[in-house]
Amino acid sequence: MKERKKNTPYQNKLKAVDFFCSGGGMSYGMQEAGIKILAGIDFDINCKATYEANIKNAEFIHVDVFDLKEKELEEKLALNKNDDQLILIGCSPCQFWSIINTDKTKSTKSKNLLKEFMRFVEYFNPGYVVVENVPGVLRKKEESGLDEFIYWLQSNEYKVHFDVHEVSEYGVPQHRKRFTLIANRTTLHEIIPLTAKGKKVTVRDSIGEHNGFPKVLHGNKDESDFLHIVAGLQKINLDRLAITPKDGGTRLAYVNNAELAPKCHKGKTDGFKDVYGRMWWDKPSPTITTKFYSLSNGRFGHPEEDRAISLREGAVLQSFPTDYVFKATSIANAARMIGNAVPPKYATAIGKAIIQNHNNAV
Repeated sequence: MKERKKNTPYQNKLKAVDFFCSGGGMSYGMQEAGIKILAGIDFDINCKATYEANIKNAEFIHVDVFDLKEKELEEKLALNKNDDQLILIGCSPCQFWSIINTDKTKSTKSKNLLKEFMRFVEYFNPGYVVVENVPGVLRKKEESGLDEFIYWLQSNEYKVHFDVHEVSEYGVPQHRKRFTLIANRTTLHEIIPLTAKGKKVTVRDSIGEHNGFPKVLHGNKDESDFLHIVAGLQKINLDRLAITPKDGGTRLAYVNNAELAPKCHKGKTDGFKDVYGRMWWDKPSPTITTKFYSLSNGRFGHPEEDRAISLREGAVLQSFPTDYVFKATSIANAARMIGNAVPPKYATAIGKAIIQNHNNAV
């Protein structure tokens, strides 16, 4: 079972403030790279206990960014303007810009979060700026405020990198495409996340009995911090899994079965095949969403066991260490923190690239 490394000593004076920090995926990854986290900011009080349990010596600031004033943050954290060693991170909730077909009503307010984050970048003029979001924000550059943000950065002598990256290239055992912007005004170099060496990390490298995950049944409860908790299944879903081939099987195993095939899938061999499917052992997992504990929401079936993956398995596939503590009141609450997180190892790849750039500048 893999555990986190000892706290990385800070070999530089870089420090960061993590806006929209949620449960701390970005903060933890940056901290592992060697960057000091001053604070995480989020309006969701449910994230506070998880953030504080894992991001040591950082303050959790519970506030809606729409209500937070620049001067207030400056005084609270004793920040300085034009600080070359300051990193401002903005990984705003991204449901509004997601390509996933969901009701956007509740997330409409979140579409303006990038513009709110920009207020603080303009005020503090930090050495570095990081933004991470869904690729959809790039396709809607004008509406999301990204065009205006990039224009301001470039007009104020920041060297800006922005692109869509596949996180499995950075040591994360998961296929997940993310828009990433890294801007710096300390050098003329474009900062790009540092890719991992060697083969991609797979599901087999991450979960299973050989990695400390005992075999369990659907509906498994776990009151320990390990959270090997599995959602329960109805009999029909157990019957479907029973005939779904191990290691990557799909609903096609029962597409013509009058009793087992859902009405919308009956007899259909084209279209979306991931629903009710199993993960492959020797590939990175599919994207871990906020519904990864549910078979009906994607290819979230265990490669071998007749169940969906557990909360801890989802977290590990997001590249959280096995001893990362999630303080949640329900499966859905924990899964939302895990699925919405920036994969920590991807955050580390960003952090190391910033450190490398900064060390070359001094």
